[in-house]
Amino acid sequence: MPGRSMRGPVPPVVVAVVGATAAGKSELALDLAERCGAEVVNTDAMQVYRGMDVGTAKLPPAQRRGVPHHLLDLLDVRETASVAQFQRLARGTVEDCHARGVVPVLVGGSALYTRAVLDPFEFPGTDPDLRAALEDELARVGPAELHRRLREVDPEAADRIEPGNGRRVVRALEVVRLTGRPFGATLPERQYVYPATVQVGVRLPRPVLDGRIEDRVRRMWDAGLVEEVRRLAAVGLREGRTASRALGYRQVLAFLDGQCTEREAFERTVVGTRRFARRQDAWFGKDPRIRWVDGEDPDRLDRAAAAVGAAVATG
Repeated sequence: MPGRSMRGPVPPVVVAVVGATAAGKSELALDLAERCGAEVVNTDAMQVYRGMDVGTAKLPPAQRRGVPHHLLDLLDVRETASVAQFQRLARGTVEDCHARGVVPVLVGGSALYTRAVLDPFEFPGTDPDLRAALEDELARVGPAELHRRLREVDPEAADRIEPGNGRRVVRALEVVRLTGRPFGATLPERQYVYPATVQVGVRLPRPVLDGRIEDRVRRMWDAGLVEEVRRLAAVGLREGRTASRALGYRQVLAFLDGQCTEREAFERTVVGTRRFARRQDAWFGKDPRIRWVDGEDPDRLDRAAAAVGAAVATG
């Protein structure tokens, strides 16, 4: 809906801009927000942390074009983030936007966080004794071994979870043991909580995306990622069960601890980010509701705005 603001009496539309890291989601989300008079809602699991700015590609306030941004800088790096907690906060933000006649534009590469907001996502319970036993195993044998066990009982979940992400591996194993079903079986049907929802996916050819990822990691290094990690390590980053596992941060911590060279940390970050991008593409590619635009298409904003306009018209 080129040129038209969506403030005022509009249906309760929700827009989500999704896709792989470095594909251009943030820029498109800002373009849409400016065109539609919308506000941006972060759905990146690591941008909720204060001080994790360079390594998460968090837009500084001066580059947000005056568009309000929500759900950034909520937690200290020592705190543990959870999808359930984020869901409550994000849905509250969406409903606040709707109450003010504003369209929320969700943007972020954390597929699980985005889907937890959009779909009727409920979370299996937890068993403190089982969780403690699994965490003891994690400390004793390491995340790679638990990831191997997860692959034996739930290969699909193992494909989605990075082997080094011990916290998510533990949670997946806990759910499998509690429910007797694969971790993926706890995911909801694809049915929007907010009927007038449109997901716009940004897609790039793999060689182009791989090049962008390396360029982004290099810019992060040039912008002071090592210094950022060193500063956060001094205030408890290593103790943060979630924040310390973030791409880039984990690799730089290994360098600071003398486990690898800085060049190796850089290369591992590039490789890890490319692997993560492939998992993102696989996750989002399974959702037939997403309307895809080419990240290099000069008309991508018009195409995305048309999809949003259609949601308004039918919502």
